Amino acid sequence: MKNGTILRLAVSPSRAARQILERIQGHSTDGRLEAMKELAKLSADTTFATEFINMEGVTVLTRLVEGGTKLLSHYSEMLAFTLTAFLELMDHGIVSWDIVSLTFIKQIAGFVSQPSVDVSILQRSLAILESMVLNSQALYHKIADEITVGQLICHLQVSNQEIQTYAIALINALFLKAPEDKRQEKPPNLMDVPVSEMANAFVQKHLRSIILNHVIRGNRPIKTEMAHQLYVLQVLTFNLLEERMMTKMDSNDQAQRDCIFELRRIAFDAESDASGVSGGGTEKRKAMYSKDYKMLGFSNHVNPAMDFLQTPPGMLALDNMLYLAKHHQDTYVRIVLENSSREDKHECPFGRSAIELTKMLCDILQVGELPNEGRNDYHPMFFTHERSFEEFFCICIQLLNKTWKEMRATAEDFNKVMQVVREQITRALASKPNSLEQLKNKLRSLSYTEILRLRQSERLSQDDFQSKPIVELREKIQPEILELIKQQRLNRLCEGSSFRKTGNRRRQERFWFCRLALNHKVLHYGDLEDNVQGEVPYESLQEKIPVSDIKAVVTGKDCPHMKEKSALKQNKEVLELAFSILYDPDETLNFIAPNKYEYCIWIDGVNALLGREMSSELARSDMDTLLSMEMKLRLLDLENIQIPEVPPPIPKEPSSYDFVYHYG
Repeated sequence: MKNGTILRLAVSPSRAARQILERIQGHSTDGRLEAMKELAKLSADTTFATEFINMEGVTVLTRLVEGGTKLLSHYSEMLAFTLTAFLELMDHGIVSWDIVSLTFIKQIAGFVSQPSVDVSILQRSLAILESMVLNSQALYHKIADEITVGQLICHLQVSNQEIQTYAIALINALFLKAPEDKRQEKPPNLMDVPVSEMANAFVQKHLRSIILNHVIRGNRPIKTEMAHQLYVLQVLTFNLLEERMMTKMDSNDQAQRDCIFELRRIAFDAESDASGVSGGGTEKRKAMYSKDYKMLGFSNHVNPAMDFLQTPPGMLALDNMLYLAKHHQDTYVRIVLENSSREDKHECPFGRSAIELTKMLCDILQVGELPNEGRNDYHPMFFTHERSFEEFFCICIQLLNKTWKEMRATAEDFNKVMQVVREQITRALASKPNSLEQLKNKLRSLSYTEILRLRQSERLSQDDFQSKPIVELREKIQPEILELIKQQRLNRLCEGSSFRKTGNRRRQERFWFCRLALNHKVLHYGDLEDNVQGEVPYESLQEKIPVSDIKAVVTGKDCPHMKEKSALKQNKEVLELAFSILYDPDETLNFIAPNKYEYCIWIDGVNALLGREMSSELARSDMDTLLSMEMKLRLLDLENIQIPEVPPPIPKEPSSYDFVYHYG
């Protein structure tokens, strides 16, 4: 302080907001453009945004956009910055999206429907419409009247993947809000179909085909954000099955009972008409049907409708069985007759297997669950067929029947077979087959013998010695490994990490950086202009917290910023990555980790600083891995030598020590 320092004075947010607002409303075109550029940059700051909004700044921006045609014709650059600033300001959640007028919505929708609009304007317009749909049900209905399915599908056929990504993001938002009664099959003109019918079966068929040909099979690699939007669309598409999955069978519904009868007819009486079984008395027909239903593998062969009362899978299982019987009749008849004719107790019950398999597939594909924000594991093969779930079932039921025979299973082995089949399916899906045919080939290679080999190989790579000497050795070296993990965590905290600020949109993220001092006594943190990958110098981080002031670290729902923001609270993915550092006097530093790995690193590191146990999943995994490696290294000389459970006995002392040689 004695030598002095140079201070850079900055304009207060209130004054900056007032000056920009005056320049925007001025008469100079160049001045308005420069002011709008500055506004687009400053709007990401919450304090500035609050001041600007309080001065009715959002109203001024909406009026500029509503002035529309002239602005678009001569000042497209200014319009792009106007839309950017508007989106940034609204993303803070300070004001409700319901304030926008119908004229504003029509103008934004007009930008989306124009064939030759500027790319930057189109991107921002699609993003604004997406936010409107997600944040207001009332705005969804207004947008549904202005946009057609055809207009959105046109943007999927362009070469710009960013435009395609924004378009699919809007389609996902509309799909999520679409009324459930718009799923009937009809052949309309796509250009005239309102977006309220986004879940219409005909629309879904064309949408899938266009995404497959122009996005998935395009000449450009799929970027992370596009992969996430495809994953979201995949989840939302499968969620259309939730209603059937959670619907129990009504034994009094004749149409549903006819479906079961159709399964029996196709399997055992395919050449006769369904109504032709009228000969004989009622009791005789019941006895015959009961025998057939037992051969079909139903648990309740007297009244098979009772097998479809469990939800999940509910009526979805019957839908799958009927699809197999009608679209893959030869396969269906072969599976049923092959098992119904066996008399060695090794028959695979088709009905029970199909029901349990449907339940398993719903669990694997997470039918009925909302998409996770951080996931992007879409499967290209599900976009190759309009009835992909049913086709997936047909492939897997053949796999189940094949695995059953390979295991020579009986009824008592049913659960074991289902466990093996689940492992075969998950391993095949992990290879990301591009088509259903590739999935079949992968499943053929994953026979029961191959699964046993893979299990054995994975088991041999693990340290599962349990003898007493090995346990004692493990306990002896465990503190050394724990200290090694602790030092690694603290070193990572010294390198620092970049964190996303809460309350920001995915495509306009803001970041801040935090790192531990090399002497482990102070946490330094501060805002970033961009998301950096390397280290940030300590001197550029303006804020700091003494480690001695830290009282605790809390996670998930216990974090203050998770209690305050209801939208984040409902997001399971964000909730799992949130943690807060509590320090004196009653202050908190709130984090949302970029991924699970960074979350575990920081939780462990802060707990290590506080002298507490490192209890994260990563800490346990690192302990197991390092302990296993150290054990194998120390036991390397004992390979193929059996280690006794107890140490050998100590021999008796000799009668004399005269054999000792005294050197020199």
